[in-house]
Amino acid sequence: MSDEKSEKSKVTDKASEIAKNIWLAGVGAYGRAVDEAQSNLKKATPHPPKLFRDLVKAGSQLEEEASEARAAALSSVEERIAQVRENFHMQRPARMEDLASLHKKVDKLTRKVDALARMIKEQQPPKAASRKKAPAKTATRKTAASRSTAKAPKKKA
Repeated sequence: MSDEKSEKSKVTDKASEIAKNIWLAGVGAYGRAVDEAQSNLKKATPHPPKLFRDLVKAGSQLEEEASEARAAALSSVEERIAQVRENFHMQRPARMEDLASLHKKVDKLTRKVDALARMIKEQQPPKAASRKKAPAKTATRKTAASRSTAKAPKKKA
């Protein structure tokens, strides 16, 4: 069991390491691109061009709008969750104490139902005793010999 856990742990650690290296490679590539862009910009002109300034201004506006939209979306999601909880009368999340209380109530009801079922079963007479035995027949039965002679044809002498 512990070998299985250690194998899973090794795989998870390896996956985390790979993901981290990919992230770091991306950050490094971004840093290199920024450095190259800045050096090329410095070589081209001593002052940043108007296009670059415009792009920075547009980027900051987009960043601001994105953060506002994110806040609005988060607020909207929270409002929907609150509405669903209200619809189901779940203003607060269930607690362990609440669940334990419900389990106790269900157990108590189960015991009561079982007791009632036993009581009802004890009050009913058993099925075998409720059947009446058929009265014994008093008619005489013919023996096999008498039956055969009665049915056999008479011989002429």
